[in-house]
Amino acid sequence: MNKMNDIRKMKADELNTLVKEKRETVRGFRFGTGGRDVRAKRSAKKEIARALTELTARTHQDKPVEA
Repeated sequence: MNKMNDIRKMKADELNTLVKEKRETVRGFRFGTGGRDVRAKRSAKKEIARALTELTARTHQDKPVEA
């Protein structure tokens, strides 16, 4: 399981690859090829969210916030 500190150290292309792999895992669960390990699906979804959060934070880092 990737912690947020590990995710922050990854490059953008590594994060995109991680998201792609984890989405394939979740897709496997959705269509019945992933087995019955609910914990693995849950952790994959959380890792996707963490990686996407970091990617979004990086893209909006230098942009000012408009009110």
